[in-house]
Amino acid sequence: MSTRLGVVVIGYGVQGRKRAEVARSDVVAIVDPHVDGVDARNIKDIPGESYDAALVCTPDQVKVELLADLLSRGKHVLVEKPMVGTDAELAMLEQISDRNGVVCYTAYNHRFEPHYVRARDALAEGAIGDVYHCRVFYGNGTARLVRDSAWRDQGSGVLHDLGSHLLDTLMFWFGDTPREFRIISSRCFENRAPDHVVFGSHGTPQFECEMTLLNWRNHFTCDMFGSAGSLHISSLCKWGPTTFTLRRRVLPSGRPPEESITLIQSDPTWVAEYAHFRELCAARKGSNIGRDRRLNYLLGDLARQAGAFQ
Repeated sequence: MSTRLGVVVIGYGVQGRKRAEVARSDVVAIVDPHVDGVDARNIKDIPGESYDAALVCTPDQVKVELLADLLSRGKHVLVEKPMVGTDAELAMLEQISDRNGVVCYTAYNHRFEPHYVRARDALAEGAIGDVYHCRVFYGNGTARLVRDSAWRDQGSGVLHDLGSHLLDTLMFWFGDTPREFRIISSRCFENRAPDHVVFGSHGTPQFECEMTLLNWRNHFTCDMFGSAGSLHISSLCKWGPTTFTLRRRVLPSGRPPEESITLIQSDPTWVAEYAHFRELCAARKGSNIGRDRRLNYLLGDLARQAGAFQ
């Protein structure tokens, strides 16, 4: 999309500042009810004809009402994950988006991580054969920041925050296969809401997902084991170096040949995702609310299970 897309950034916290930095010259105005130096306190104070789209970086509680208003007025929307609401609310947003021919795109920037894309392509090529087991870990050290936040330390805690990323990643790699997940462990070590959760699934592939706010050095790992080899990712570009390793099985046994790629670079995902969003807006299609509805169901079910562990 070569022409300018006029955007309003709604919510000027950590995520909003990142989005504004990436959108740069597309930004028409910044809206936040609590931050000084922004252009407006309320989106209704920004003339509708001055912008085409909104980058919504608000707390979860206000997203549905805000998105319904924006989509009804024919504005494209990029909204920070997770998209939380009842299934009826998300279905309503999907209908408004379709009716008005506008994009409602929930941002999962990790889909643009180079090694995530490399893993998706390797799986599509059958590089490790039939996948038996996939184990993913995502950890950061934000427990104290979350605990001190006015709104973040509540509900299912790290499950919605990082678990949404992990479930979306599994969908990116394996498709939206119908399956149920079960909580293996849910703990509140330092926070009121869960700050360390492990969940998994049966079936094939078998999935195991662990997430924590108590990993004092941010880290991501993935290990997949298949009939023809294995695939491994260590870290992300933003925390680099990040390494992708593919091992080809030797029969009947033996040390496998190994391909390894290490990247040391700045995080490319925010720019790539915004470019993708602009392309969707130009085509006036590409909403992913259907995926949000599936994620919302899974996260809600896991949250109910996690509550039984407290």
